[in-house]
Amino acid sequence: MKEGPDISRIAALIGDPARSNILTALMDGRALTASELAEEAGVGLSTASGHLSKLTEAALVTPRKSGRHKYFHLTDAEVAAVLEALMGLAARTGATRVRTGPRDAQMQVARVCYNHLAGRMGVQMYSSLIGRGLVVEIGEDASLSDAGRTFAEQFGIDLKGLEKGRTRLCRTCLDWSERRNHLAGSLGRAMLDRMEEQGWMARVPGQRVIRVTHKGERAFEEMFGVVG
Repeated sequence: MKEGPDISRIAALIGDPARSNILTALMDGRALTASELAEEAGVGLSTASGHLSKLTEAALVTPRKSGRHKYFHLTDAEVAAVLEALMGLAARTGATRVRTGPRDAQMQVARVCYNHLAGRMGVQMYSSLIGRGLVVEIGEDASLSDAGRTFAEQFGIDLKGLEKGRTRLCRTCLDWSERRNHLAGSLGRAMLDRMEEQGWMARVPGQRVIRVTHKGERAFEEMFGVVG
């Protein structure tokens, strides 16, 4: 056997239908119980517990106790980025499960990707930041320019506070529905939080969908309209 990372083990864990449903259910950043994840996966509680043990051992999910309950969440944004990229690959190659209705359409407009804005609006925001020179992209990395730092602070983002954390300030994340990058990292999370605080957007409980208010639609277009 060749030396190096064993991607077959991780691929096999993610590739199981029940485990992939569990991981997808955690993509909105929530922490869920084993019972809730069993329902999402369509399996019994004992089976879900077995899957969660394997996912925990592989560091794809992390358990957290609160009182008598144990909750599970994705270990970090890197896991979420891998899942988002796999969703894009599945969509591109035709490996999709059909789900009709308005929820599907709204998911493509605006949704939560772990803890940041994804979908058409997430890509539009990132493209606007790039086009205006506020974010500089080098390969798969991104960073704020001086003008970008001023913009973020004027938008109400505490950059110094974010930079004290362990999460990278700016990260690119490939959007599975748009096939283009959106903004991840602690800044991506803070931007979504700030737009929610201002009443532009609201997360739908129990879903990845983000509802955009009329006020938010106008404000978002004014701030992140198409450049050029």
